[in-house]
Amino acid sequence: MSDKLIFKEGSGWKVCYDPERNLYTAKTGGGPNLDLYEIDKEVFDHVDDPDIKYPTSYIYDKGRHLFMAVDDRCGPPYTVVFDSDYEKLCPWVNAEVRGRVWDDDLTDAAVEIFESEKNNREQRRKKRKERQEKN
Repeated sequence: MSDKLIFKEGSGWKVCYDPERNLYTAKTGGGPNLDLYEIDKEVFDHVDDPDIKYPTSYIYDKGRHLFMAVDDRCGPPYTVVFDSDYEKLCPWVNAEVRGRVWDDDLTDAAVEIFESEKNNREQRRKKRKERQEKN
């Protein structure tokens, strides 16, 4: 991990720019709940603008979801790994797996169904094709 990482932070969110890899990433959540995203320069540059009322929603709407750990009162804890490279993309975050990890088939189905996960479709389809070719 580069020691030249540039961060911005607010309530419930933190974004990072890695100049060596020209990579922008973000984390949202708090306590046992965590979401990781790949974002672009626009999100990084504007997430803390005064006219952005809800920075976490801005990250969520514009970013590509990488990882989600949920541990709330609505059921047992679970984790969804949207991109298996999340640790390489976000080495600055200690992402802890919570409860059961969704399998690839369930994650692929969720990405195809939910509009909120549309930014993951290309990546998930490529990985699914690679898995199928191995079998």
